[in-house]
Amino acid sequence: MTIRNDRWIRTMSQEHGMIDPFEPRQVREDTISYGLSSYGYDIRVAPEFKVFTNVFNVVVDPKEFDDRSFVDVDANECIIPPNSFALARTVEFFRIPRDTLVLCVGKSTYARCGIIVNVTPLEPSWQGYLTLEISNTTPLPAKIYANEGIAQLLFFQGAEEPEVAYADRKGKYQDQHGVTLPKL
Repeated sequence: MTIRNDRWIRTMSQEHGMIDPFEPRQVREDTISYGLSSYGYDIRVAPEFKVFTNVFNVVVDPKEFDDRSFVDVDANECIIPPNSFALARTVEFFRIPRDTLVLCVGKSTYARCGIIVNVTPLEPSWQGYLTLEISNTTPLPAKIYANEGIAQLLFFQGAEEPEVAYADRKGKYQDQHGVTLPKL
């Protein structure tokens, strides 16, 4: 595996649509940064959130997920309650090359505030808007800013393509749009 740099990410995005829309530089003015960095790409969170609520007292069950577990928030800012959780999606749409695996790590600006972003790997040949899992680990409400940076993607290119990629096995999260809830 080889970690790919800014030149590779720029080429793959501008010529092959790997990231759309693609920001070819790091945007930082009065914002939590996003865009191309030396060895990755800082993704933005869209103004579309699903925030956990206990209003209906439902059980969170990945096999029988009840969408009443969330309250929808469509806004440029989202408050995540203390010790709670929200789902969101990226502004960017991704088309991951067949020989590439992408890992997501949180941005230090949010991590230093107790806000953790988790995303499973973007597998070879996966495409769609990325669903983000955002945890507020603090005993205080936490604010998330839409259309600003939320996490960084790191791109790893394999020496050869996998025998079976995500699209081949018709993965359940292929071509997702909007915030996608758990599927079995």
